[in-house]
Amino acid sequence: MTPIPLDTVLVIIPILNEAAAIVSVIETLQALGLRRIVVVDNGSDDRGPDLAAKAGAKVLFERRRGYGMACWRGLQAMPTDVQWVLFCDGDGSDDLGTIPAFLSLAQQGVDLVLGDRTATPAGRAALTPAQRFGNRLATTLIWLGWGRRYRDLGPLRLIRRAALEQIQMRDRGFGWTVEMQVRAVEGGLTQRELPVAYRPRQGGKSKISGTLRGSFQAGVIILGTLAWLYGRRLRRRQGIQA
Repeated sequence: MTPIPLDTVLVIIPILNEAAAIVSVIETLQALGLRRIVVVDNGSDDRGPDLAAKAGAKVLFERRRGYGMACWRGLQAMPTDVQWVLFCDGDGSDDLGTIPAFLSLAQQGVDLVLGDRTATPAGRAALTPAQRFGNRLATTLIWLGWGRRYRDLGPLRLIRRAALEQIQMRDRGFGWTVEMQVRAVEGGLTQRELPVAYRPRQGGKSKISGTLRGSFQAGVIILGTLAWLYGRRLRRRQGIQA
């Protein structure tokens, strides 16, 4: 079986004040043979964008705040020959050493490979109580609403370009990951969750789990996204245009 050519993989990294870790993230990706790296700055006031550019990444700017907004901006710069998109965080928390295993599963025909932080001791230990609770609640709701049992909503994920275009992402905020997984179920995509390690962020402060307010706001957005997706599903069942 022919390996996936690494020059057909585009890496998208949203950042917001990740100067302390972004160079290490980029260099780790480059050491794995991934050279097409897009860093999307979502309003940083540190040197993260400059450092990313010097490290060899293409840097784009999206001033409208939102994780999904930054991811979407990165997709707008996708070259026509890209066949796979890898999303990861720029804070150094993702276990990038598992990327070859992600690519191996993709090579076998999996459309969406998701990193499961809850499947490793290191991952479980690094997740904050807010992250663990949010994961458990959201994945339970997906199971109840769509019949798919996920373990995590982690940021590290690899998706086939054709599959990404098929599911037509709409979210531009913190509901990006949950919408992708729900739409993947609805679209009949082949999926696998792969155990990954996880570590505390190497720099900066989390916009979600770093504060009680941030965790609450993100939770409300994720629940709202699930409610909208489920309502859309019901409308389609009834033959009403979503």
